[in-house]
Amino acid sequence: MRGFFLHVPGERLSVSELSAARLDGDVVDLGESYAPADLVETAALRAASLLPLTEGIRGAAFAGMSAAWIHGAGDAPPEVHELQSATGRRLRAPATRRLIVHDPVPDPVDLQVVGGVTVTTPERTVIDLLRWPVTHPRRHEWARLLVQIDPPLAHRAAIRLSALHHGPGHHRAVRFLAARGAGAA
Repeated sequence: MRGFFLHVPGERLSVSELSAARLDGDVVDLGESYAPADLVETAALRAASLLPLTEGIRGAAFAGMSAAWIHGAGDAPPEVHELQSATGRRLRAPATRRLIVHDPVPDPVDLQVVGGVTVTTPERTVIDLLRWPVTHPRRHEWARLLVQIDPPLAHRAAIRLSALHHGPGHHRAVRFLAARGAGAA
């Protein structure tokens, strides 16, 4: 993460120093970090900016709304971040209102490393956003934003969905993808 020139509050600079630098226009907020204002925001940079959330949580992969933001959806990160286990072992995450930990472990083909951070693939991210309970209504908005920036993603997600077991939310995902012109292969 440090190779991306990100500043995590309390490491090299205090929150007050980073806030002053932000007011001066030298840095901007990015996820849980600050980045130089002239740095191009990439998926790798977004992913690395969220690493402070997973300190002490081994084997975590960003998923759902967090993964959608990392992959380029939306301008600002979600208020609540979502994690899944990348290793099959139960995550030991602290109880917090800012993190949701999901039990299902994605298949290895549904994971990728972005900027040194494990994240669900765009296809799996869309599927999860649509299949998970609508306890966070913004999940569907994140799915819409992700497909909007990459329209062929709807077709790729439909193909991936057809290979998964039918479960809760399956029909909701099929309807969403079909409405975007995607059908299962």
